[in-house]
Amino acid sequence: MAWGGGRNLSAQGPFILLGFPGPQGLRAGLFVLFLVAYALTVAGNLAIIALVGAHRHLQTPMYFFLCNLSFLEIWFTTACAPKTLATLARRGSAISLGGCAAQMYFVFALGCTEYFLLAAMAYDRALAICRPLRYSSLMTPGRCARLALGSWLGGFSAISAPAALVARLSFCGSRVINHFFCDTAPWIVLACGDTRVVELVSFGIAFCVILGSCFITLVSYACIIVTIVGIPSAAGRRRAFSTCSSHLTVVLLWYGSTIFLHVRTSVESSLDLTKAVTVLNTVVTPVLNPFIYTLRNKDVKEALWRWVRGKGAPGKPTGRTGPSGRPLCGSQFSASSSLSGLRIAP
Repeated sequence: MAWGGGRNLSAQGPFILLGFPGPQGLRAGLFVLFLVAYALTVAGNLAIIALVGAHRHLQTPMYFFLCNLSFLEIWFTTACAPKTLATLARRGSAISLGGCAAQMYFVFALGCTEYFLLAAMAYDRALAICRPLRYSSLMTPGRCARLALGSWLGGFSAISAPAALVARLSFCGSRVINHFFCDTAPWIVLACGDTRVVELVSFGIAFCVILGSCFITLVSYACIIVTIVGIPSAAGRRRAFSTCSSHLTVVLLWYGSTIFLHVRTSVESSLDLTKAVTVLNTVVTPVLNPFIYTLRNKDVKEALWRWVRGKGAPGKPTGRTGPSGRPLCGSQFSASSSLSGLRIAP
């Protein structure tokens, strides 16, 4: 691969993020949309973290992973939203080579981490529904911490190789990036020389991350479906499915928007379509996650209602306790009660 062939832009000046070119009214509308979405994302995810921290009965494995996901969503959106707002306000925004590389790394590292976290959450739901009697012994605090730490380390390590290759590219000609943040596709388009190695490595890493996490998620939900189908009563099946419906909704949104963005072998065309899908990935999905987990989760809604009304001391147990006397979260309680008529090997 030819790394030379052109003067590097670090010596010429900064990149220019094109953003969304168009009339003033369109850019003003997009500015308001991004600003509101960013504010709701940060506020909603901070509220979830605060709720879990203030109520002991929510301090269980499922909500531990949810807090990790909420923390990630805050930084994932922060990695690109402020610069996007500046781009919309100024008809384009300058960004240095180092700043562009850093933004690209953090956006994609956090994206990879989200894949791994969603897979860990699927595994947690499978244990809660398929092995309710052994759940507390299988999903110990130590295992939860290892799964979460592995997700973060895996996400930030996976993107290191393609990020290093992209950072070594040489650029010539136009300095305008046809995007609202430093994505790999428009950056590669600006590079001089052969970029096939970068494209193939990026494709390979994306393929492994997506396929690996998707495999764990699919196997987990296959076990969940088999278990739910075996429950004799329709009410029991509905209660069991409700324990993982929020996570399944988030998984479908995330995979649906990111598979198109990362699993492709050519980046020479469809940059405008890529921008449109990236808005769904970086703006819409993060702002929807807190509402999905709040509106579809009875325990979170009850905790939020008590918090808003100021009734009930934070950390007050709900009366749902497991064999060890520790509070049992709503999802564990639902899974255990809904599977009470099904014989499950201990």
